Amino acid sequence: MTTSPAPARPTPGETSSGGDGRSRPAGANSPAAARAQQRTEELCAAALRALSGQRDLHYRGRRLHRGRRLLPLFAPHLHPRIEDDDFASFRGAADGVALRLTRSDAGLHGQLRPTAPVARLVFEMLEQFRVESLADEAMPGLARNLRHRFAQWSLAFHRSGLTGTDRGLLLYTVAQIARSRVTGEPVLEETEDLMETPRGALAAVLGTALAGLRRERDDQASYAVHARAIADRIGEMIAATKVTEAVSSVDGDADDESAAFRLVMEFDASGADGVTAVESGRSRVFDEATDGYRVFTRAYDRELQPAQMARPEQLRELRSTLDARIAAEGIHLARLARELKALLAEPQRERWVDAQEEGLIDGRRLAQLVAAPTERRLFRREQREWQADCVLAFLLDCSGSMREHASALAVLVDVMARALELAGVASEILGFSTGAWHGGRAQRDWVRAGRPAHPGRLNEVNHLVFKDAATPWRHARSGVAAMLRPELFREGVDGEAVDWACARLLAREEARKTLVVVSDGCPMDGATNLANDAHYLDAHLREVVARREQQARVRILGLGVGLDLSPFYSRSQAVNLDAMGGPALLRDVLRLLASRQGR
Repeated sequence: MTTSPAPARPTPGETSSGGDGRSRPAGANSPAAARAQQRTEELCAAALRALSGQRDLHYRGRRLHRGRRLLPLFAPHLHPRIEDDDFASFRGAADGVALRLTRSDAGLHGQLRPTAPVARLVFEMLEQFRVESLADEAMPGLARNLRHRFAQWSLAFHRSGLTGTDRGLLLYTVAQIARSRVTGEPVLEETEDLMETPRGALAAVLGTALAGLRRERDDQASYAVHARAIADRIGEMIAATKVTEAVSSVDGDADDESAAFRLVMEFDASGADGVTAVESGRSRVFDEATDGYRVFTRAYDRELQPAQMARPEQLRELRSTLDARIAAEGIHLARLARELKALLAEPQRERWVDAQEEGLIDGRRLAQLVAAPTERRLFRREQREWQADCVLAFLLDCSGSMREHASALAVLVDVMARALELAGVASEILGFSTGAWHGGRAQRDWVRAGRPAHPGRLNEVNHLVFKDAATPWRHARSGVAAMLRPELFREGVDGEAVDWACARLLAREEARKTLVVVSDGCPMDGATNLANDAHYLDAHLREVVARREQQARVRILGLGVGLDLSPFYSRSQAVNLDAMGGPALLRDVLRLLASRQGR
């Protein structure tokens, strides 16, 4: 039983930019940690579904969701970190979240909780302590896991130096004595002497309310009366120390809610965030637009075949370079083809084989029993053939920051195309970029038009076809090699590219259709962001993926280059194209193709 580490919160200096300006979290160079986090989240989600009986729980962007709804953060000690915490901490956090989902009425809690940030924080912790005290006595391991997780969080809080401040020590002491009173377990021995002074002061002020917590823990509404009194009083005491300016206001939005929890989680900010999710946000312009996503002009949009734009000599040289790298990887192509066929093929009934000694009785041969009582070949068997009636497309982000990964990306898709062909699966290799930096002719037309507000997308979109599904790999070798041309890589409008790729797949006759989007960040077009807002293209990408997933005609998967794409794609896998060897990278791609449950 595991749960997700704390959500990544950017701090000054944490992000970097690629050549196209796409925002990159600082920890994007730790794909091993990203894969470990994804595995942890998968196990966590499975455990939570089993414990709570809620089948639609899953993690996206390292936050717990029920279906498409983002769930609250709950208490701060429920967010262990993959780099710092042991497996038992994840087990305890999973158990704590499951208890919160099953033993707490979220609607009642929302009605009773205070709005002031510090008071709300304390109230959240106290409600979590209540549900943890209700753990089934027949499951002693669960209580042990909860106790271990809280102890580990307490030690991390103390050793981070936060108990050296007045507000930190006050909050820490409240958490310790309140949990001890509600659960009947002792406070952390290592910090017991440290809390002696504030503990005595709080006992005099909160004694009655603390006693009420233990007495009313079976009744959420009655318990909340005492919890609210404690939370409000602690809020007043924090205000008296004149440090309330460090606390952001909470208005219900996930980002603002995280700001309140940062009071007791800020020790996480100092460490390197080895597991990173793509950073995105809401777009006010997109949300308020009555006509949806806008495009200022499509006059300069193009669908291109990059192989036709290069000299034959250049293509031969690029193909030779690509072949040499593929040979150096030592990939077993036939084995990969078998694994792909096992993943993508389904049994199809071909014919019946008669005169068998076992199987289904063949009524046409029963008369033989009279003429030849020893005859055993009275059965027929159904012969099935595994057929891969599907098409798989790779959609490659050809933004500027992906240029450094072009060679590894070309190796991946070339090998996959060859193996898919051996497995009887049709494949496409597509890409997306822009025709210019910073808007090009589209942006100039907007300027000439007087710069109307919120024009929507302002660039020349290039949709690239390196290999179409109807072309065999041997005829598309030059097209795949054209991916190595650096001038293709500019900016990226991901949402339109996903829509375009899905439309191509839907025009095919295969029964099952899969799209794998390979990207290393958020959509980015400088001109569009400046004329609208920073997350306009992000919002459109989320809308496109949600719509296509709801239609359920194309399965969309996200392959993140060095980061987690789950804020955009419900099924995703993080990889490092350059650091991993070919076989290891292909195993991650196979794992992504095998994924069924959305994250």
